[in-house]
Amino acid sequence: MKLGAHIYLWMERWSDREVGLFDRARRLGLDTIELSVGLDVPYDRALTRRAAKDAGIALVVGPGGAWPDNADLAADDPAHRRAAFDFHRSIIDETAEVGGICYAGALYGRPGKSLRRRPPADELSRAAEGLRGLAAHAAKAGIMLAIEPMSRFRSHLVNQPAQAVKLIELAGRPANMRVLFDTYHMITELRDPAAAIRETGDLLWGLHACENDRGVPGGGLVPWRDIFTALKSTKADYVAFEGYNTAIGDFGWNRGIFQNLCPDGDAFVSQGLAFIKPLL
Repeated sequence: MKLGAHIYLWMERWSDREVGLFDRARRLGLDTIELSVGLDVPYDRALTRRAAKDAGIALVVGPGGAWPDNADLAADDPAHRRAAFDFHRSIIDETAEVGGICYAGALYGRPGKSLRRRPPADELSRAAEGLRGLAAHAAKAGIMLAIEPMSRFRSHLVNQPAQAVKLIELAGRPANMRVLFDTYHMITELRDPAAAIRETGDLLWGLHACENDRGVPGGGLVPWRDIFTALKSTKADYVAFEGYNTAIGDFGWNRGIFQNLCPDGDAFVSQGLAFIKPLL
């Protein structure tokens, strides 16, 4: 099982001066780091690749930075769909440049866009069409695409793993497209998260492990023992901690975290590992 953490536990934005995180992560007991990139994240990709390789750290990449205006694979407007396709394709190329193993996130739409209307009948199939092309492009570089369902407050399109599975099936079930299950998002959307994990089955790629308040796993509402028991019945081989550092200015507030849940990324990871390792 690969163990990882998102850079947002430590920093607001990736840059060349942050490559020391890889050695730090390895010392904490991690073997994977998730980078968030976008239009507002310039950095030396060769440097990042080299530093990660030297530290023995695998990279997962997500589009957590700035996006082009109106880019949305599921949009009504074909121009918006094309903008999203081009953007995601460029991030897949970026993932390849840094030696990443997976491009992950709410790739099907635009995170933060939750329309208060019944979705058009063809909205999911529009997203699937774009994802089919992106999967083919990613396959050339040996990169996995991981589709992350998000809560109703972040997306109206894919809120549950079953919807992600349907999306993958509409895309033709590419061999390099699977599901990333986030416990923070799913505690809102599912009454039985463990059952959803079992039903996702071999299409489950990994798990974002954080508590219902997006804090360190343990002590909250997430049924961790049931979740990890279910996880063992799948081919998932990745568990990562995701959250936002709440000691960096207004970063946590800007990301919708209004409690001091992660003042110290190292402590978050250490406590999280101590909690989940016995369950693994």
